[in-house]
Parts: sequence; structure tokens; C-alpha cells
Amino acid sequence: MTQAPDSQAFDLPGRVALITGASSGLGARMARVLTANGASVALAARRTDRLQALAAEIAAAGGKAHPVAMDVTDEASVIAGYDAAETALGPVDTVFANAGMNNRALATEITDEAWDEVMAINVRGVFITAREGAKRMMAAGSRETGRGRIILVSSIGALKVLPGLTAYCTSKAAVLMMGKSLAREWANRGINVNTICPGYVLTELNAEWFGEEGGKKQVAGFPRRRLMDEQDLDAMALYLASDASRAITGSVFTLDDGQTL
Repeated sequence: MTQAPDSQAFDLPGRVALITGASSGLGARMARVLTANGASVALAARRTDRLQALAAEIAAAGGKAHPVAMDVTDEASVIAGYDAAETALGPVDTVFANAGMNNRALATEITDEAWDEVMAINVRGVFITAREGAKRMMAAGSRETGRGRIILVSSIGALKVLPGLTAYCTSKAAVLMMGKSLAREWANRGINVNTICPGYVLTELNAEWFGEEGGKKQVAGFPRRRLMDEQDLDAMALYLASDASRAITGSVFTLDDGQTL
């Protein structure tokens, strides 16, 4: 007889997650979703006032979250953030490396400083976050438990040219290969590393653009002529953080409502 699927496999009680870029947008949404399903979440970002407000909101809804000041471009800040998270919540076994930024400029016009800033946050910051999380998972016995989860947030810009966003697309393509490389390196250490490539979701990062005529024309060119809702990423976030994804590592998931078609 075929065993019925475990309906509780996507529940997250006992898991401790750290989410970077949690002060707004997709990071804040992921925090709400994970805590609603039983995880304790460290909210990491530079804007601590927003983190405190989000933690209070989650607590009012019955969840558990703790704000953590973190600058992902600064390794000392990342280490201190993990220390604070684990003091408050316990060992981190799930990481969403979500912090990121954009710079809309033609390749011939973007400054070296602007290019370096994008790479520092979107590439080095993701790597430092993932590396520190993996070190702690290994120290806590991830090889034996097999419960380590690291989810890197890339973009459809890793898969498709987005005009005027050369720096952003380059950085997100780097994240995609980073995820595969880390997954291979840590496969025998009980840590799954997967990458999601969201399509365009209306967030603070792109609200200005989609309010302009060029942004409206872009949306009109999508097969479904719409932007995604933040909730469209919920199921995948839960799956990759849960025990149900035990056999999934090194994978890339495109969640874009057909925008790359």
C-alpha cells in the first residue's frame, strides 16, 4: 500500500530561521509565513526600527520573532547578528539569504562605486550569510540530523536580460551558481542549499519603476499582464525550509508567473 503523504511535513515547529533583508518586501513576507507555520525567526536587516515593528506584529499574531541588526557586507556584523539570534532563539538551522539591492543604470553610465555596492550586497553579502549559517549548522550536528536549510534569493534577472540592469543581473547570476556550488560542497554535511528566482513582485525595490510609464509598458508585455503577489512565493518558501525538502539540494526554482516566457 502506498503511504499517504505527511500533511504535517510543511509545518516548522522547532525550526529557527534567520532571514536577511527582513525589514520589508519579500523578507518580511517570508518571516510572517514561517512564523505562522511554527518557526522562530531572527529578523535581520539594517533598519532595526522596522524589524522591531515587524517582530511586534508577529508576536501579536502568536508567532515568535527577534530583531537582529545586521549589515550583510560586514562579516563582523553578520557574525554578531547570528550570535544575537542564537542567544534569543537557539541554533539557526534555516537561512534565507534575501538581502539585496538594485541599481538601474546603463552599463556605460553606472559608476564603479555603484557597481561595487551592488556586488557587495547581492553577492558577497549572500555568500557571507550562507557561509556563517553553514558553519553553525555543521557545529550543531547538521550531518547527523540532515535538517540544515539554506535558501538563496536570486531573480529572473539571472536567467533573462533585464535591460538597464546589467549590474543587478550579473549579481543574481552569480548567486545562482553560488547556490549550486555550495550545495555540492555541503551535500555530505546535512545542509541543503537551493535557489529561488522570483519574477517581478511589487516591492519597495521596484515600486518607483512600476509607477512610471516604462514600468507599466513592461507589465503589459508579460504573458499574464500582471505583477506577482508576495504570497505567490509562500508555498515554495515553506517547502524548502521544511523536512519535506530533504532530498532537494542544488536546485533552482523559477517563480515568475510566466514572465520569462
